[in-house]
Amino acid sequence: MATSRIAVDAMGGDEAPEAVVKGALQALHHAEDEMAILLVGPEEQIHEVIHAHPDAPTEALHVLDAPEVIGMGETPSIAVKQKTSSSIHRGLAAHHDGEADAFVSAGNTGAIMAASMFILQRIPGVERPSIAGFFPTLEGYSVVLDIGSNVDCKPAHLLQFAQMGTVYARQILKNENPSVGLLNIGEEPGKGDELTKETHGLLQDAEDVNFAGNVEGGDLLFYAADIIICDGFVGNALLKFGESMTTVLSEMTQQEMERQGLTPKEKRLVSGVLDEVRKGFDPESQGGAPLLGVNGNVLVGHGHSTPDVIAQLIHSASTLASEDIAHALKAAFNPSLA
Repeated sequence: MATSRIAVDAMGGDEAPEAVVKGALQALHHAEDEMAILLVGPEEQIHEVIHAHPDAPTEALHVLDAPEVIGMGETPSIAVKQKTSSSIHRGLAAHHDGEADAFVSAGNTGAIMAASMFILQRIPGVERPSIAGFFPTLEGYSVVLDIGSNVDCKPAHLLQFAQMGTVYARQILKNENPSVGLLNIGEEPGKGDELTKETHGLLQDAEDVNFAGNVEGGDLLFYAADIIICDGFVGNALLKFGESMTTVLSEMTQQEMERQGLTPKEKRLVSGVLDEVRKGFDPESQGGAPLLGVNGNVLVGHGHSTPDVIAQLIHSASTLASEDIAHALKAAFNPSLA
């Protein structure tokens, strides 16, 4: 198998570059196949972190100098235009130029999205690239598109989210006929606002989508469909609600255990069960969110990513590259170019 080459934004995330470099080293140490990692960021700063790890496999670890950093709080459109020597810019450029098979970043999501569209560009036929998320259910994870990259959508955009999600599920999740549900306020076709009602008709008529109908919010946790479609406003609210569960469930459980006067042993038992349940809602548990619809393999991580999560991101990016999700999407939207 050919070596997978992953460009990693060394300055992406709250604990960068230390957490990113440590995660890259973990990924290399545990890689089942040949892998090379290109760390992108201020060269001197990255080398200092690498030198603190004498066991670093330097033959598979390379550094690409990028002196500028786009902060988490910066306005994406301005930062992308002004900081053309940023780690996000140069990492994506390395991917575009064929020096890497995929790009990973736990940095500013808006900047990653904007820079990807500028440098990699959209796949022909795709109007709105979309970041896909994962929502835990009783039977596994549902893929959710869009989770915030497109707030104002048209019915045609939601149809494309369904088509891209279908390709992703087939290519990466190995689900040959994934079901697609449209998040709505009722199961009946006539329910919802104009966006969801028009989208329902488009999905029903789409030959390349296995449409399962409308899905209500109360059905999500029961695994209503393999893929859930909504606009980015609703999707991001859903995502943030899910993320809050990791903290809120713990606090609620602690309060109730105190109220019931549980013994320390009983508390440990309850906490152990709760910790396993909470993992499903942890945004770090899924190995990043793929950006679908750009002409490349891009994976977005959470800003709080630990070294373990960075390593998982890199392995997930390697899978994206080996399955060539960008080519699969290009073939789906442009059969003549396949």
